[in-house]
Amino acid sequence: MSLPLARRMDGVTSSPVRDLLALTARPGVLSFAGGMPAPELFDVDGLRAAFDRVLDGESGRRALQYSPTEGNPRLRELLADRLSARGLPTTVDDLLVTTGSQQGLQLLSTALLDPGATVLVEEPVYLSALQCFQLAEARIVPVPGDPEGIDPAALDEIAARERPALLYLVPTFSNPSGRTISPGRRRALAEVIARHGLWLVEDDPYHELRYRGEREEPISARPELAGSSIYLGSFSKVIAPGMRLGWLRAPADLLRRVAILKQATDLHTSTVDQAAAAEYLAAADLDAHVRKLRATYSVRRDAMLAELPAITPPGTTWTDPDGGMFVWVTLPEGADTDRLLPEALRHDVAFVPGSAFQVGDPDRSALRLSFATHAPETIAEGLRRLGKALSAAV
Repeated sequence: MSLPLARRMDGVTSSPVRDLLALTARPGVLSFAGGMPAPELFDVDGLRAAFDRVLDGESGRRALQYSPTEGNPRLRELLADRLSARGLPTTVDDLLVTTGSQQGLQLLSTALLDPGATVLVEEPVYLSALQCFQLAEARIVPVPGDPEGIDPAALDEIAARERPALLYLVPTFSNPSGRTISPGRRRALAEVIARHGLWLVEDDPYHELRYRGEREEPISARPELAGSSIYLGSFSKVIAPGMRLGWLRAPADLLRRVAILKQATDLHTSTVDQAAAAEYLAAADLDAHVRKLRATYSVRRDAMLAELPAITPPGTTWTDPDGGMFVWVTLPEGADTDRLLPEALRHDVAFVPGSAFQVGDPDRSALRLSFATHAPETIAEGLRRLGKALSAAV
């Protein structure tokens, strides 16, 4: 006899990146699938020293105890200082520490979305955000765009027609496309968002990984969005994803509701990891560490872009990101990257088909490649394998 399960899970799809991890874990497979930081760049010594200081004496007992749901006050103070320095004025009371920024998305989906509510997204869109919105039983409506990001005129028209609850964006080095919304378009989007009175959820985990050009101000810093913007961040890309530390900046009324939801979810994020992160931020030179990441990842991005012309068929296009971890490749019309993936795995190389990041009827000619994990010579070998798979599949 089959026992009943919750209906809300019916429309929630599994993450193909997580599903691919088991396949790509076998020896010899070169994976461009996951947006995984390079492990050799983790500051293991600095983090070990931070944990040692936190666990020393009486402070260690405090670090192993329950803690406030909102998060470690010292960590939030250090985060507030970094965000304020980026042009996003922030205080300790504006922040809640989350168990990775993914938890922030899940909490916001519960706090802001009733079943049937409409969510607007860019396309392609971060696939784990789609999972959160599916679990909330929301209607997900894509907004068209171009290399500068979503189109403000299209957003205006769709918002008027759909009356959405929120707009979700990764405006800087987007996952999966790698594109960045231009400063002028950020201003135009802020005006449209404010005029229609919807929430902006700005997910910004990659902003520190810039390899060229000038830093953009967060859309959430626009004065017309005061009181209606939510900003998500993470340490996963610049310190270590295994610590599962993210944060959420939101207006006070919403933050209180999110804190109650978090109490029902996990009470609080790991006390000892928060304390170690605060110690690390206070003692280490995170900006110097980020400069090392930028120098390494920019070379890897260039290696991938240099190899793509030789291994793809004529008519293929790809993004040339100013930062982040991803290149979005579009093969000629008629290609199907869902069918290409098994052939690629037979050649011991992996990617994520573009259909995973799209709403409705997807463009199956697209795929996402991550350049962050591997050294340039490994990237070249992996792309040669992908080229053989493409030749076999065409």
